[in-house]
Amino acid sequence: MTNKNQEADLGSAPLGKLLLKLALPAILAQIVNMLYNIVDRIYIGHIPDTGAIALTGIGLCLPVILIIMAFSALVGVGGAPRAAIYMGKQDLESARKTLGACVVMLTGLSVLLTVLFWVTGKEMLFLFGASENTISYGWGYLRIYVCGTIFVMLSMGLNSFITTQGFAMEGMGTILIGAVLNIILDPIFIFGFHMGVAGAALATILSQAVSAVWVIRFLRGKKTKLRVEKKYLQLKKEYVLPVLALGVSPFVMQSTESLINISFNTSLYKYGGDIAVSSITILGSVMQMIFLPLSGLTQGAQPIISYNYGAGNNDRVRKAFRLLFCCAFGFATVAWAVVMLIPGVFVQIFNSSSQELYEMASWGMRFYMAGAFAMGAQIACQQTFLALGQAKISLFFACFRKLILMIPLIFILPVFFENKLMAVFLAEAVSDFIAGFTTTVTFLTLFPKILQRER
Repeated sequence: MTNKNQEADLGSAPLGKLLLKLALPAILAQIVNMLYNIVDRIYIGHIPDTGAIALTGIGLCLPVILIIMAFSALVGVGGAPRAAIYMGKQDLESARKTLGACVVMLTGLSVLLTVLFWVTGKEMLFLFGASENTISYGWGYLRIYVCGTIFVMLSMGLNSFITTQGFAMEGMGTILIGAVLNIILDPIFIFGFHMGVAGAALATILSQAVSAVWVIRFLRGKKTKLRVEKKYLQLKKEYVLPVLALGVSPFVMQSTESLINISFNTSLYKYGGDIAVSSITILGSVMQMIFLPLSGLTQGAQPIISYNYGAGNNDRVRKAFRLLFCCAFGFATVAWAVVMLIPGVFVQIFNSSSQELYEMASWGMRFYMAGAFAMGAQIACQQTFLALGQAKISLFFACFRKLILMIPLIFILPVFFENKLMAVFLAEAVSDFIAGFTTTVTFLTLFPKILQRER
């Protein structure tokens, strides 16, 4: 399909079919990405004899992994809507300069993060709640994983510039190639070569390297309108600053996940030891099973909303949002009901040898996931703010759920409950419900005013 046809579809094709066309590959990509993110935990959790304690070690690495993903989102998710808005205005030159600036930023940041985490990573793990029993597993994984930071950031950050043009299948290919390779390599390195957690890390960075090559090759090809070219690889403030301003919101969303993970780990270790930390690793992975498909749905809607907002087609923006909201809330509600009904099934995906871990995680999941249905409403509204270029508003609600609500509640709720572990798990649910309700009410109030503003 030509680029002109892609833009014509964004501006005029029936919304239901268009959202399905763009969102389905993105959802499938996020499902594959979910496997990419959790397949290491699944294999590691089933290592004979040491699976449960090794899973705890990997869980301690999540804050660092989330920080790397946050910087990727800062540039990629911040840059892609800016490029789409420029394309909606028929300003292709500015869209390409935006992409070029993002390539330079992703490369520079990846080098800095690699050095930082290699030098300080082991000490960080102790701060995150590592014990003498778990540090060897955590550092054994992390010291290899951080060497592939540049591959992670380029593949994830630049893939947004593929999907924002409407190339949903190609965007899915980026994640699919790496995820399938990771699923194949994991058992070979972990069990075949007896490398344990180090093998899982090596499989991941090799897979991400292949994904990065795929993305760059596509963005250098003839099919794409946004092309990586040497002349556009410049850091000019008129392109860098708008990207960073818009990317702050997804950056905060990802980086605060890191703070949340640290808060959960330290608090749960205090009240329940290593087994409680293993439990939150599983619960967080199950939450990803809900969040990542929702993220794929919003990725499918983002080009439609951004393009039509840039083109001044307000009626189409309204209809696209309504469709996104109904789909997101419906999916989250169904997923919530299934998890609440059969939590043990999800726990067994990650560990089947430790009865103690199975019982704690199954019990804790019903408290932890109790407000998950509200995530659909929240992510639909918050990501639509982002698609409309409303960086400050989106940033506030990113902070509201995590910094203002969840992190304080992790430490406050145990003061009021005799069962301390239950109180810690419940912090997630309370935050999800309050944030979902507040974000939705605010969006419905501000949405009409935003559509009337000057682009």
